Amino acid sequence: MIGEGALRCEFLGMMFDRWSAASVGARVADLASGQSFSYVVTPNVDHIVQLYRSQDPAHIGSYERATLCVCDSRILQRLASWSGLDLPLVRGSDLTRDLLEDVLLSGKIAVVGGDAQFHHDIAQRYPRFAWQFHQPPMGVRHNAKARTEIAEFVEASGADVIFFVIGAPQSELVCSEILERGRARGVALCVGASLAFLTGAKRRAPLWMQGASLEWLFRLATEPRRLWRRYLVDGPEIFLIWRRWQKDRSARLTAASGSSLSGYE
Repeated sequence: MIGEGALRCEFLGMMFDRWSAASVGARVADLASGQSFSYVVTPNVDHIVQLYRSQDPAHIGSYERATLCVCDSRILQRLASWSGLDLPLVRGSDLTRDLLEDVLLSGKIAVVGGDAQFHHDIAQRYPRFAWQFHQPPMGVRHNAKARTEIAEFVEASGADVIFFVIGAPQSELVCSEILERGRARGVALCVGASLAFLTGAKRRAPLWMQGASLEWLFRLATEPRRLWRRYLVDGPEIFLIWRRWQKDRSARLTAASGSSLSGYE
């Protein structure tokens, strides 16, 4: 049932939607039929670390403006559990697969990112959809012209679903700008490498590694030159971020408790 358990909770400074994976898929299908533009973000550890380091209002706002914000990390889910929060796991890769294989029966789909071979492979794998593709240059985050071209592509496509595969925070920032322009329709999903897993261009970790929160280790082993810094240098910072958040949260709860008790004096 859509909406069941759909309460938002604050964790690490971000508002997460506590939807089941099935409910998120159903909600995306509903948004895809609408005439307005919306987008879904799927934060993981890397996203949170980037946000804390940048403290850029536009960066932070790009997550706050999303229609749905769901947890895409077993590590975040576990840290939330240690904090007494129930945070359902909705992997962007699983959501993308379920949408294309089960939830969406037909329609227009646009993809922002990837190369010609990737575009050919994903269209061949799912021929029942009408595909459109846009290949932006590198460095989209700091290229206003490229971001405008992406927005114009999405607006002209009239797509029901738009997959952004240009990484974070570029995907989220561009979606926020498209929302602000107010000329597009459909629902966008910021899903990173999810489509590449479906075409076989990249491999996902075995299920046992996913269940043990070791998917990061598998990706590091398969793409060490590209991902070593993300997982070995930047990623561990999440534990410091979590400890600071825990400390601030305890202080807020203590202050709130003291304020409540003062009312009886």
